[in-house]
Amino acid sequence: MRILMLGGSVFLGRAFAQEALARGHQVTTFNRGRSGTDLPGVRALRGDRTDPEALARLAEEPWDLVIDTSGQQPHDVRQAATALRERAGRYLFVSSVHAFAEWPDEPVSEESPLHECAADSPPGQPFSTGLKAGCERAVLEQFGAERSLLLNCGLLVGPYENVGRLPWWLERIARGGRVLAPGRPDLPIQLIDARDFAVFGLDLAERGAHGSFVTTALPGSSSYGQLLEACVAATGSGAELVWVPDAPLTAAGIEMWTELPLWAPEFEEDGRPSGIWRADSRKAEAAGLRCRPIERTVADTWAWILERGPRERPYTQGGEPLGIDPEKERRLLAEHG
Repeated sequence: MRILMLGGSVFLGRAFAQEALARGHQVTTFNRGRSGTDLPGVRALRGDRTDPEALARLAEEPWDLVIDTSGQQPHDVRQAATALRERAGRYLFVSSVHAFAEWPDEPVSEESPLHECAADSPPGQPFSTGLKAGCERAVLEQFGAERSLLLNCGLLVGPYENVGRLPWWLERIARGGRVLAPGRPDLPIQLIDARDFAVFGLDLAERGAHGSFVTTALPGSSSYGQLLEACVAATGSGAELVWVPDAPLTAAGIEMWTELPLWAPEFEEDGRPSGIWRADSRKAEAAGLRCRPIERTVADTWAWILERGPRERPYTQGGEPLGIDPEKERRLLAEHG
């Protein structure tokens, strides 16, 4: 296939490009060249997806498939889909479980209601979890249901992760000593390797599939304990995991996702179980999604970190630095560990 990737140089986009090249597809990436380095073998075009003239140049060529891993604003996705709808066979858009109005309070599936965000929302919307819903509507509006493939991703991990949630844990555990481990070790979680996500997306595209798929690991496929023990094993640090329950962490004001990456309380404030780790990915599994063991993803990510070397800047998420302050960690361990 002639594949146009909007993005294609960072994390999930890179995984898609690498897998597509390995399958013998012709891959063209379109990005600004600021976030990452394009893979050898791709045809790299430079430009900004918000620039109508740049999109018009893309529409001068025919494409079998557009893969959009970078769309965050409905206006931008609609603009790209409008420019390409007569020149591309189908449009694969990477959405998110954030598009569902009931997530993370409730488990979600492909039939769950979306946030009320319009396809024609004005540009430059402030960040909200509902923006991906508007992006989905923009793709469907321009390409129609039969030519649209929407993948609602869960939490992605793996080599080349640019957010740094799993890398932060690996680097913290590599320093050794007593490590604050949040919640309970047997709590089931759902993490999907970006490489497995890309394999599944391309499998669907090659079969001419359409529709939406909640694309994350099956519930119960791994646990917090498996994840962090795999970090200990991969780094060889001999770190001691000290498990501190949710309640003391919440009482101490620990920010979920950022201070302790990949952690969120198991229960809502009203005592109901959270839906964060209970997304229904059975449709994707039936369509062929297969996820490698979390231990392999952790080991591969650590190998990539060693090859990459130290980062010049700290990890951040949404502008917030990732990771708990060492003194705060020591204090919590002394009080509850």
